[in-house]
Order: sequence, then C-alpha cells, then structure tokens
Amino acid sequence: MVGAGTEISQMPQFHPEKQGNSHCFLHASKLGKEYTMTVRRIAKVYKSRPTIEGAGVHLKRAFGYSQVPEFDPFLMLDDFHTANPAEYLAGFPWHPHRGIETITYVLEGLVEHGDSMGNKGVIGPGDVQWMTAGSGIIHQEMPQESPTGMMWGFQFWANLPAEKKMMPPRYREVKAADIPVATLESGTVIRVVCGEVAGVRGPVRDVVIDPELLDISVPAGTSFTHRVKSGHTAIAYLLDGEGYFDDRRDPFAYEMVGAGWMDVTRRCICGPETVVLYEHEGSEVTVTAGDRPVRFLFIAGKPLNEPVAWYGPVVMNTQEELRVAFDEYAKGTFVKHAK
Repeated sequence: MVGAGTEISQMPQFHPEKQGNSHCFLHASKLGKEYTMTVRRIAKVYKSRPTIEGAGVHLKRAFGYSQVPEFDPFLMLDDFHTANPAEYLAGFPWHPHRGIETITYVLEGLVEHGDSMGNKGVIGPGDVQWMTAGSGIIHQEMPQESPTGMMWGFQFWANLPAEKKMMPPRYREVKAADIPVATLESGTVIRVVCGEVAGVRGPVRDVVIDPELLDISVPAGTSFTHRVKSGHTAIAYLLDGEGYFDDRRDPFAYEMVGAGWMDVTRRCICGPETVVLYEHEGSEVTVTAGDRPVRFLFIAGKPLNEPVAWYGPVVMNTQEELRVAFDEYAKGTFVKHAK
C-alpha cells in the first residue's frame, strides 16, 4: 500500500517525467498487485489580492466569497503579512460566527484570543487555533506588537454541513511544540497539523469535513508526492520559493486569475501569495521545487455540495437561516452555549 507523503523516488517503476499524461502506473511486485496512480492537475490558479478586514487589518485574500463554491468545503483564505504595526494592531474586535470553523495559523508574531465560552489565550509562532463556531460564538482576535517586528499568519474558514451548523461550539489551541514533523529521505519537511503523512498524524482530529492541513517545505530541485482522498478538494497556498504544482510546464494549460487587470506576468512556475486549486479527479498531487526550496500550505477536505448563504461572519444554507442568526444577534440570544 502506497501511503500519504510517499516520494516519487521511493516508488519502484514509477517515472512521471516519462509519462505523456497524468495517468501513471505503479507495479508493486512485492504486494502482488497493480495500482493505477492518477496525478491530479491544476484546475485554476489565483493570485492573492490586497484587502482590509476587521478594524483595519491589511491582508492578502487568496480566495473568498466570490469563489464560492469552487473551494468547497473551504470558504476563505486570508494571509496577513506585514512589518508595519499600523497595518495589524487594530485587529478583529468582538464579532459573531455561526455555521463555520475558523482556523488561524501563526508563523511570526502574537495573536490574543477571547470568546463567549470563556476561552482566552495567546497564539505565537507555529501555533494553531482551530475554532468551531457551530451554533454561535462571539470572539475577538487581537494581534499584539510582534517581538520580531513581523506579523505573519493565515486564517481560513471551513464550512459546516447543514446537520452540524448548530453543533455546540468548541475551541482548540495547538501549540507549536505539539505539532509533529515528518522528514522524508529527500529532505522534504512537513509540519502535520491535521491529517497524516508518512505515518505521522497531526493533533487536530475528529473534524467534520475530514480535513488536512500541512505546512510543507520541499528542497530545491526535488519532488514531493502526496496521496489525496478520493473526491476531496485539494489546495496549495505558496509561502516562499517557487515550484511546479503538476506535470505541465504551460502557463496557459489552466485558468489563472491575476492580481488585477494590469497583471501581465503569467508563468507556469508558482510563487508566493498564489493559491493552486486542483481538479477533483486523481489520487495524488506532485510538487517539484524550482532552483530554490518551495514552502506551501496544503489544505484538503471533503466537499459538502450544499447551498451556501453567507453574509459577514455567518454562513448558513438559506437566507431565512441568516435572518434568524442576525435577529438573534441583535436580541442578545445568538449564543446558545456560554461559559
């Protein structure tokens, strides 16, 4: 059985560089079986666009409201990366959420959290906050002045299915020291927040959409292949360096959405602040680093295939459910599970 995180170099008789298309065959003689390995290709590439959220936080939005339902079950991915305190200290004061999960991953800096369930804490470099809003939570996320001068982190939203939108809220804070690292023979290093790679399993489990969240660093000139569950949406978000995210070297082989209409640069190698959305067909993704190492977040999850009714911080299935949510917020009955 070929496991997640297996490298091309470890696969006998499997040479994707010699294939004319994305269908590759692996003859595992030791297992006495023949497996068909289908490499996923890029469906679409988006370049992040600057925006301002919360009380004045400057960030780059990789995808969001306008892309629903392309990234199902994921709704939004924001990248906040600045050395200017004036661009992040205003933060995200008290606000509600219902019907989703919000996941925050900090690379540099500090973010203070507080919520209506009584949870309080500060997440720092390498820490993850995984919050299930469920039936309703009111919280704040307030960046603190970074000791290094740089604030860098990410937040993405994952949708909840209709049957779980009113589940009890929960808050999980995962410290950097509790996130395991898988190191492969090629030198590829993976921080496993959620999911499993090469026998290393992440600490965030029992999540409705069966997600993966991996922070992957691939050395220059090497490749990394990762098994993806059938039908799951798969996304890569570039943090640093450059890499090829499928077997093609044609920038016009798939759709690309630039940072604006003045963006006239189109390359098949992907760089920072770019999000790659894969096709749903295929069992693996393969990433090849360029002349420099490439670092990216890999996110995957089971699509919900349900209607999305989204306004502000609340995501439900119908407009009537949104009406109820905002009426309850105005009346002070929004929170169903307090501390």
